[in-house]
Order: sequence, then C-alpha cells, then structure tokens
Amino acid sequence: MPFIGNQPAESYSAFQKQDFSTSATTSYTLDNPVANANELALFINFVRQEPTTAYSASGTSLTLTSATSSSDDMYCVYLGKAVQTVNPPNASVGTSQLSSSLDLSSKTVTLANNMTNTPAFYAYLGSDQTGIGDDTAAKITIDTEVLDTDNCFASNKFTPTTAGKYFLYACINLDSGNFSQLRACEVYIYKNGSSILHSTNNLVENMGRKLSPYVSVVVDANGSSDYFELYGQLNTNGGGTWSATGYTSSQIRTYFGGYKLIGA
Repeated sequence: MPFIGNQPAESYSAFQKQDFSTSATTSYTLDNPVANANELALFINFVRQEPTTAYSASGTSLTLTSATSSSDDMYCVYLGKAVQTVNPPNASVGTSQLSSSLDLSSKTVTLANNMTNTPAFYAYLGSDQTGIGDDTAAKITIDTEVLDTDNCFASNKFTPTTAGKYFLYACINLDSGNFSQLRACEVYIYKNGSSILHSTNNLVENMGRKLSPYVSVVVDANGSSDYFELYGQLNTNGGGTWSATGYTSSQIRTYFGGYKLIGA
C-alpha cells in the first residue's frame, strides 16, 4: 500500500531477548517498553505463555497471572520491537551503499598487499667511490638507506620479496677528475648479474668532467630470487680512473630506488 515519507529501513534488524531473575512475584520490569502483551513472547521453564491470559504488559511493566518461584527460568522475546544492530551482516555492503564523498581524515585505513607500493626502497652513495677502472662497468656501492619497507635492500642490491612489476630508478654522478678526460659515461641496471637497462652519454671534443645520467625502468620480479643492482662506466681520454660522487655538501649525488606498482 502506498505511504507518505521515506521507505522504512528494515535491514540489519534483530529481535531482542531479555532474561529475568525470577522470584516469588508476579511483577517484573521490561528493558524495552511495549504497547501490550502481544508484543512479547514470554517463556517460563521453556514453555511459551499465552498473552493476556498468562500475563499482561504495558510500557515497561510485565504482570503475571501466577507468581513465579526463584527456581523458574523465564525470558521474553520482543516481537513488536526490532532493535537495530550496530554492524550490518558480513558482505552486505557494496559500492551503492557508500557515499560519493567519504571523509577518512580521522580514520585508519589498512590496505591489502596488492594495493600498496611495497616493497619499496631508496638508498644513496654515502661517500665517493674512487679508483674505478677506465671503460669498465663497475657496481656502485649504494650504502646508505633512506627507505626499505620490507628489508629487501642489502649488500648494494634490491631483492624484492613480492612478485610483480617494479619501477626502478637511479642516478650516478660520474667524475673523470679532469675536464679534458671525459669522453662517454654509461649507467646500467642489472638483473641477476646481467644488464637490462643501458643509458649512454657521449661528449663532443671531450669537453666535460662530470655527468649525472638518470635512468628508470619497469621490470618483472619473481618475488623470491630476482635481484637488481646499479652499475656505472666511464670512458676517459687518458685511460685513467674515475669516481662515483657520494653525498657532498648536504646533497645526494648518486642514488638507487624502486617500488612495486599497484595492481601489477
């Protein structure tokens, strides 16, 4: 039948039960007010009593026709009052029940593992790595951690413990030590001991001393044995040695970082 007003909310409701401490009396107090005895199902010694004949009820007063004893078991179920529970049933809330705008500023949200950018790490070269041979790829000793969410970075290499796709990035500040020596520099990211990313910078007429190439790549990791390292190479004009510049004048010059991509 049509009605005026909002649709009644009947979901997530449960009938309330009240247990009584019995004694030699006919009068008891209800936890919830009722209009009459028909709004209660009263049980004495597990036998349901007939409303208006065995008992009457009004407001919070329950009156029995015959007195109980202290050994009786008595309880009632409120039929006319459905008390709403705080929590809805499991798996009953979907996107249509959510507001289009949610304020979570005072809440704590815990995300599933596949919804976070972890494992993640970021580390840098703490001091200069010197005496590196000319025109030879050398592993950079990234030794100072800033971030390592899952303890996956150690001994200059990143070994992610969760399978998926990872975004890796790095920069090496390569120093030939002489403005007339630098000819070309290269940056590599290695996976399991072999190069998977190679960036090359060549100089015209050997005019330069330092370069800071930046590289990045998206790569798969199996979550168990795959590991990643940072390598650099510099070709000098005189066949000497070169250096990777570490933390200098409160600035990070050479670094390596990465994180797992969400949903990948």
